[in-house]
Parts: sequence; structure tokens; C-alpha cells
Amino acid sequence: MRCVKASTRTLAFRLAMAALVIVCFAATMAQAQQTSRAGPPLLPSDAPPASPPPAAPYSSDEIIDAGHHFFGGISKGIASIVEKAANQWGQPNGYILGEEAGGAFIGGLRYGDGMLYTKDSGDRRVFWQGPTIGVDARTMMLVYNLPRTDAIYQQFNGIAGAAYVVAGMGMTALTSGDEKLVVVPIRSGLGLRLGYNVGYLKFTAAPTWNPF
Repeated sequence: MRCVKASTRTLAFRLAMAALVIVCFAATMAQAQQTSRAGPPLLPSDAPPASPPPAAPYSSDEIIDAGHHFFGGISKGIASIVEKAANQWGQPNGYILGEEAGGAFIGGLRYGDGMLYTKDSGDRRVFWQGPTIGVDARTMMLVYNLPRTDAIYQQFNGIAGAAYVVAGMGMTALTSGDEKLVVVPIRSGLGLRLGYNVGYLKFTAAPTWNPF
């Protein structure tokens, strides 16, 4: 009788162990199938590169100082212009210094070139085209919400009612198609004609005669 009971216990134990092995095997197979469907785990080198953070902003004092050096003796109104822009759009994270020439003899257009400066994302040469202002002018442009330097290469359209004139200097404002980027050109000697010149600017990486 004892032998029969012992045999019964041994058989039950073996059956329980076999069931446990089967359950473990099934779980392992299920996990392997899920892994194969999901694909191999991403290695650090396989992960998509992170987008670089936007360039650090410039303070109003830094922009005003750059404007005084750039415009020289005609920069009397630069502080008021920069503060006006700061009240509307905050602090720029880029600015452009350059020269532009009126080309009324070529379809009433103007062409300019200069350098885009950022604090920690590098500098870029830029060229631009747009409706003429009738005079040659030095131009400083404040750039807001610039995600990366090459994002400047697109067309910006004028924002209605965004013209401002003080002490012989004036600014207009233009925005990109998605209305995230804002460019604010600041020019000298335009007087009240500024209000009639809010049109568009097209920025390119190389000079071109095509304004579109």
C-alpha cells in the first residue's frame, strides 16, 4: 500500500513539473514572437538624431549695441525700434546685417546680401530680394523663433500694420508661411515711406535675379 501511495505522489510530482516546463516554454515562445514582430532593439547609433535646440536669444542691449556699431551716427532711433520689437515678439535668436540696393530699373525690385548671426548655431551668408524702397540702404534684420540657420531660406510676407518709424529709422515685420518665424527689417532714412513698403522678402543661399 505504501508503495502505491509513493508511486502516486511521484507521478503527480512529475506531471506538475512537466506542466510547469510546458508553461515556461509557451511563454518564452510568445515573447520571442513579439520581439521578432517589433524588430531588434535600437542601438544608440541607430536612434534618430535629436534636433538641435534653437539658438540662444540675444538681449535688447546686445542688439542695440550691434545696431549702433552697424549704423554709426544715424542710429539715434535704434533703441526705440529694438524695444518696440521686443514688446511684440520677445527676444530674437538671430540677426542679419547687410546692404541692399534699389533696382527700380529691374522691375522695381531691391536686392541685398549680408550675414545671419546666431549665438551658438553658426553664421550664414544670406541674400534677399523684394519690392524696391527706392534707395540704397544698410539693413539690420531681427529674426525671431529661428529653429535652425537654414530655415531662413524661404519667403517672408509682410504683416499688415506692422510698420514703425522713429528718429529717421523704421522697421517693418514679415512672417513665414507657417507664421512661426518673424523677420523684422530695420532701415535708416526711410521716413514715412516705410508704410508703403510692407511687401515680402525672399531669402536664398546664393544670389539670384529671380524674386519669386
